[in-house]
Amino acid sequence: MEKNRRQFLRRIAGLGGVATMSAVPFVTNAASQVTVKDIRLSSHKDYVRLVFDLDKVVDHSVFTLNKPDRIVLDLKNTKMTHGMVDRIGANSMIRRIRSGVRNSNDLRVVFDLQQEVKPRSFVLGPSGKSGHRLVLDLHDRTAGSTVSKKAAPKKHQLRDVIIAIDAGHGGKDPGATGKKGTREKTVTLQMARRLEKKINQQKGMKAVLTRRDDRFLRLRARIEKARKYNADMMISLHADSFPDPRARGSSVYALSVDGATSETAKLLAEKENAADLLFGDVNLAVEDEMVKEVLFDLSLTGTIQSSLDIGDEVLRQIKHVNRVHKRQVQQAGFAVLKAPNIPSILLETAFISNPREEKNLKSAAHQKKVANAISKGVAKYFSRKAPPGTWLSASAAEYKVRSGDTLGSIAKKYKTSVENLRARNAMHTSSLNAGQVLKIPVS
Repeated sequence: MEKNRRQFLRRIAGLGGVATMSAVPFVTNAASQVTVKDIRLSSHKDYVRLVFDLDKVVDHSVFTLNKPDRIVLDLKNTKMTHGMVDRIGANSMIRRIRSGVRNSNDLRVVFDLQQEVKPRSFVLGPSGKSGHRLVLDLHDRTAGSTVSKKAAPKKHQLRDVIIAIDAGHGGKDPGATGKKGTREKTVTLQMARRLEKKINQQKGMKAVLTRRDDRFLRLRARIEKARKYNADMMISLHADSFPDPRARGSSVYALSVDGATSETAKLLAEKENAADLLFGDVNLAVEDEMVKEVLFDLSLTGTIQSSLDIGDEVLRQIKHVNRVHKRQVQQAGFAVLKAPNIPSILLETAFISNPREEKNLKSAAHQKKVANAISKGVAKYFSRKAPPGTWLSASAAEYKVRSGDTLGSIAKKYKTSVENLRARNAMHTSSLNAGQVLKIPVS
């Protein structure tokens, strides 16, 4: 299958808007996995260079994807320490870098780009004190033209992380309806607005809504809106229903393209995806099935794992607000979660078919509790895994808490605010523990 995919990628070279092959793989017969020992980046006038230090020669390939612009680097039979790519900060050409394991043994590195680039890759053998190396150059396609280039981000240019909030259903698609006539499309929009407000109150985060009023949006349009805003995360809000009114609780779902984790997840995905089957066609990418598979591979290389990680954080917080229907993040083929490079979760906030939960869903107080829980989960995730180039990823220093320390005294020492300390470390109380390590935010 992998051989067919590589042949296919060569065949579609030159097709705009889909994928273009920019390097052919080098062949090696290495018996054991190649190890990436280090990654180094250097900036030059019209290009940036990334050097992967390896313990042996590697079989690799590079291709580009458009809308949004990305470079995909595949390394055959290769492993890398988790988090190594996080050392590479955002720059004039790279917005963020992600990595993941493919086919159990291969490594995929995805570069989300600030602008369109022309990649060039080559391998170097041992020389002097240097071992095996893979060099990837990203050339500015606008070099020599009158188009101005983006400057590398400085401290004061650090951006917010963007969270796209998708209020489920809308317009001619009301979603589920409770016994008292409560409509899913109404309560999801109300919660989306409350969540937007809560997230925007937190330093370093910005929320955007896929819909702000009672309108119908195809599932593909929701994904496109998230991508338009360059979202770092997407949260789709829903309210479940079941024939038995005793069913209750909240559940969190992430994408799976290999099958649902439960029959309930499968049925729920079919129900949520049905809106586009009734009111419009779901066109998640392009018609060619092989192209779709290439695009969805990106979802499988880190994005789904990130979605599960986000889902775990949100689930931990939601259980303090409502009973949890499923204690683990479930997976199914939700169409609205199939944005290739945006970690996404779908939250079934409660069962609208349950009289007690229908009442809660209509309650402003309960909606605020749900919004607060979700925002806490989001903050916890981004305090650990914020994309490079964001305020939440940057630290001026780290401080190990000592006995007698307070947030106020630490903030004063580093000339920052208690609010910024809390935001950078996803803290929702003022309590500290000796030995705790705090990241000091960039002023």
